[in-house]
Amino acid sequence: MSKHPTAVVVMGVSGSGKSTIGRRLADALGYAFLEGDEMHPPANIAKMSAGVPLDDADRAAWLDGIARWMEAQQAAGRSAVVACSALKRAYRERLRRAGPAVWFVYLEVDHRELARRMRGREHFMPPELLGSQLATLEEPAGDEPALRIDANGTIEATVAQALDALAQQGLPAPQS
Repeated sequence: MSKHPTAVVVMGVSGSGKSTIGRRLADALGYAFLEGDEMHPPANIAKMSAGVPLDDADRAAWLDGIARWMEAQQAAGRSAVVACSALKRAYRERLRRAGPAVWFVYLEVDHRELARRMRGREHFMPPELLGSQLATLEEPAGDEPALRIDANGTIEATVAQALDALAQQGLPAPQS
């Protein structure tokens, strides 16, 4: 198991379970947790609330803020879990600038299940934007430090699968 601080970014489209799974992973590992949505500037939230998808320029400062937070955690010797869509490879590369130990846990969920979940929650991201999220999504490639997790099942099963996949990579070690 890794003894160096690690950042685990739980990624996927809206409705995939990033926040719930991310918090559960952080709790299980004793890591700091950041809900990436909390880093969005008010203009981004207003845009999404109005049903307008974000573009690369909208996401730039948001991603940089998340990367700075991860970098600060690692610099302080703390590992962290972040819930962040990280839809494009370029976004993930931007987040990886936070340090050498950034891993992605990609939550894969089928489209029907995503739509069902989004209809059943209150969030600034309306279900109508799911299509734009899916169109923007660039699934992690084999050369990226990413683990694919089937997140169609229960929260408990998804967390267990993610913890097992991380452990198989030698990451991360629970902090004392």
